Amino acid sequence: MTTSFAGTARRAGSLLAIAGATFLGAQTAAPPPLDRPVPGVDLTDMDKTAAACQNFFQYAVGGWTKKYPIPPEYPAWGTFQELAEKNRDALRKILERSARNSAAKPGPEEPAKPGSEEHAKPGSEEQKIGDFYASCMDETAIESRGLKPLAPELDRIAKIANLKDLQTEVARLQVAGVNALFQFGSEQDRKKSTDVIATAVQGGLGLPDRDYYTKTDDASKKIREQYLAHVTKVFQLAGDDAARAAANARTVMAIETGLAEASMTNVEQRDPDATYNRMEPPALKSLTPSFSWTAYFHDIEAPPALSALNVQQPKFFQALDKQLTTVPLAKWKTYLRWQLVATASPALSSQFVNEDFDFNQRILQGTEKIQPRWKRCVRATDGQLGFALGKIYVAEYFPPEAKQRADRMVRNLIAALRDDLATLPWMGPETRKAALAKLDAFNPKIGYPDKWRDYSTLQIDRGPYVVNAMRATRFEWARDLAKVGKPVDRTDWGMTPPAVNAYYNPLLNEIVFPAGILQPPFFNKNADDAVNYGGMGAVIGHEMTHGFDDQGRKFDAQGNLKNWWTDQDLRNYQERATCVEKQFEGYKFEGDQHLNGKLVLGESIADLGGLSIAYRAYQKSLEGKSKPAPTDGLTDDQRFFINWARVWAANDRPEFARLIVNTNPHPLDRFRAIGAPSNMPEFARAFSCKPGETMVRAERCQIW
Repeated sequence: MTTSFAGTARRAGSLLAIAGATFLGAQTAAPPPLDRPVPGVDLTDMDKTAAACQNFFQYAVGGWTKKYPIPPEYPAWGTFQELAEKNRDALRKILERSARNSAAKPGPEEPAKPGSEEHAKPGSEEQKIGDFYASCMDETAIESRGLKPLAPELDRIAKIANLKDLQTEVARLQVAGVNALFQFGSEQDRKKSTDVIATAVQGGLGLPDRDYYTKTDDASKKIREQYLAHVTKVFQLAGDDAARAAANARTVMAIETGLAEASMTNVEQRDPDATYNRMEPPALKSLTPSFSWTAYFHDIEAPPALSALNVQQPKFFQALDKQLTTVPLAKWKTYLRWQLVATASPALSSQFVNEDFDFNQRILQGTEKIQPRWKRCVRATDGQLGFALGKIYVAEYFPPEAKQRADRMVRNLIAALRDDLATLPWMGPETRKAALAKLDAFNPKIGYPDKWRDYSTLQIDRGPYVVNAMRATRFEWARDLAKVGKPVDRTDWGMTPPAVNAYYNPLLNEIVFPAGILQPPFFNKNADDAVNYGGMGAVIGHEMTHGFDDQGRKFDAQGNLKNWWTDQDLRNYQERATCVEKQFEGYKFEGDQHLNGKLVLGESIADLGGLSIAYRAYQKSLEGKSKPAPTDGLTDDQRFFINWARVWAANDRPEFARLIVNTNPHPLDRFRAIGAPSNMPEFARAFSCKPGETMVRAERCQIW
């Protein structure tokens, strides 16, 4: 996962690399049932013609990758998506039932027919998720409305007469979820983790990352040409003639390029020290003399306690301030119009939906076909009302015993990491003491929150879908901003319960495992311990290790940004981390393109630590027991490592692979499967690998 800094302005971290809506859904060839009575390792998923010591990914999951090619609706297909499909079906059943129940009741003289389902109480969570889903599924109404639901906001943009009006409209759009100029939200104060402050973050781009505007290679130039064509087409759909649409697209590209050139790179943003710049009102005024933060706070209805602000990228805001006065007002209106329509496109009529898909998924990710509408609507409902939907999902699909089993495994992994920290030869006593204190302060969250989110003030009906979506976004904005100036809510979650994912948050020093991931192949009640430790055990270890990766190590036990390392121990750590960086920098894909070792460093450290700790925890669980007998010709150690690779079974399209490598801190799955075990002598012993073979690294990386 990426280390998560809490708040709207920074997405919660995750175990896998998610790129938009296209990761979730069905496949063309149905997977075997996820509750199948296979004792952990399905031999048909393997390719035993491959040599485990030379091509472990092919050996462990070559059968799976052959059986399950990428369906046309997706840019990639793997284990996470295989499991997410099961959850998608479960959520669909809940939502279709809720949509029926939230439909109009019979009148007082018309009693419900025998056998009919109960109607949802108006204002209830079931009514809201049912109506949200129903409004999303009502294609006839969406097609008939076209761009009309956006007319009031488009009129406001057209009436902007001065810089003050422009700033007011930017605030309105941001509250509605539009990526206008920059991002804003709440976060824990990194140097006083009991407090919540506001944070401002670079943003305002239409392409995935600043490098898409700045790179000069042919592939980047082509994407910019395709982006210009896409923006032009959207302006035409919004009513512009061809010439005006093309001119407007060039305006958008010029403004966004200026924002991109002032933005931090993905690697630079990984430094929590560099992105912590707390400023009081006088400093804010000096930073952006043309942008009134006082007026902005009023426009977004910020709480009175909002005074200090973490400006994560001061240079970006300095450059933005200059653009506000040098770019003509008419061009800013064009830019805002684009950002509004582009953000809303997936919730508008089919011509907007299809154009949005064509660029953002077909061109950028290689997806061949748009997902069925019900899949998109399930995902949207989970995204906007996920804790109301998740409450029902947990009640129906996540029994208490599953939570209890996961709790036990987490405790075992924490014990294994404690043993490791206590004996690390390169860590001195002062740093060791602080590391153990941080581990002891870990807060595991399993399955679902203890306190559910309150949606009572959110209005949802069967009116325009795009209006419902914006209402839900405004509700979440207000909920997030209300945290500022209040004590940190340590019960809050950054992922909904059905998510097939997990994360670590350094500010809360917590590891979080939603109910959606606590299922096969990650965790299987019918599998032996070797398989479960190689799957879910390594996932748990991965999240725990994030507390000590290149970002997490900078936060103490209470979640404060503080250096608790001695100089010598820090040098020892950085030397070992550099080994991991070089290892992943050496992996190539699509010919001679390399991974970015600095960008994927945190995830790769966590994979190495997680798998190593999980192996030790499994070995500890065998103390006092006889060694398990081989199953299907595979030893328990072999099954442990094979299920690790099975977690990362995946096929991906070239376009998607390039997108992930350019923008995401997670390595491609094929490299995650082999990266950590190739550093472990335990793997080499399990498969009798010899020095010089691919899975036995000459320069072994070891941290934990």
